[in-house]
Amino acid sequence: MVAMIRSSEQPPFLSAQGIHNLRDYGGYSAADGGRVRTGFLYRSGHHAEASHDDLDLMAQIDLKHVIDMRGDSERARHTCQRAGNFDGEVIFFAGETAGLAPHLEAAQGSVDATSAFDAMVGLYGALPDREGLTWVLQRYFAALSKGAGASLVHCAAGKDRTGMAVDLLHHAMGVHPDDAMADYLLTNASPRNEERIAHGMELMGDKYGGIDEATVRVLMGVDAAFLNAARQSIQTRFGSTDAYLERALGVDATMRDALKEQLLDG
Repeated sequence: MVAMIRSSEQPPFLSAQGIHNLRDYGGYSAADGGRVRTGFLYRSGHHAEASHDDLDLMAQIDLKHVIDMRGDSERARHTCQRAGNFDGEVIFFAGETAGLAPHLEAAQGSVDATSAFDAMVGLYGALPDREGLTWVLQRYFAALSKGAGASLVHCAAGKDRTGMAVDLLHHAMGVHPDDAMADYLLTNASPRNEERIAHGMELMGDKYGGIDEATVRVLMGVDAAFLNAARQSIQTRFGSTDAYLERALGVDATMRDALKEQLLDG
C-alpha cells in the first residue's frame, strides 16, 4: 500500500484557545480502500484551561466518549472542564498511568537536549509496559468499536500516550505507517505551539532549574524516533503490532471488524 496523506482541504486542527493540540485524526486512507471517518475521532491535550468558546466547540462535537489517558494525580492537578450538555462517558484508570506526563518525567534527569532526547526514547519504549495505560487502551478500543458517536482521546499534552493510542488505532484501521507517523508529527505544527513551549520553559525552569530552550523543545515536541521506540518495543516483545493488539489489548479479529465498520467510510 502506498502512503496517502490526508487531504489538505480538511485541516485537522480545530480552533481552540485553551485546549492544546485539538485535532481530528481521521481522513487517512486504509489498506482496504476505505478512509478513516472525519468528524468522529478527536485528540488533544487536557481541557483544564478550556475557555467558554472551547466548551461551546466541544458541545457542538457532542462527544459520546472521552478517553483520558492520565492517572489520578494528573487529573487532580488539571481537572478537565466539560461542556454544560456533556452526557458522554469518561474513561480513565483509577490509579496512575505515569507518575508524571512522559515529557515531564523525562525532564527530571535531563541536563541538555541530547539527554532529554534519549530519555524520551527510553520512556516511549517503556509505554507498552505500563499497566494502567494498557487498561485504558483496552477500553479505548472497546468504546470505539461500539460506534456510539464522536470520541476524544487525550492525556496531558496530547502527544505521547495519546500519540501511541492513535498510532495503534490507525494501525488497526489499516492506515499506512507513514501516514500514522505524519499524524503523530503534526503536534509540532499545532496552533499556538510557541506559546506552549514558552509556558513549558517557565514551568520546567521553576521546577528543575537551569533547563534551556533546546532541551524544552525536545521535551515539549515529538520526534519520529520517539514513536518508533514504542513501535519497536511492541515488535520485540510481541512479534508484531497485530499480536500486541490482540494479546495485550483484546483487539481480536471480531473487534477489528467492528472498528472498521464504525470508523471507515467507503
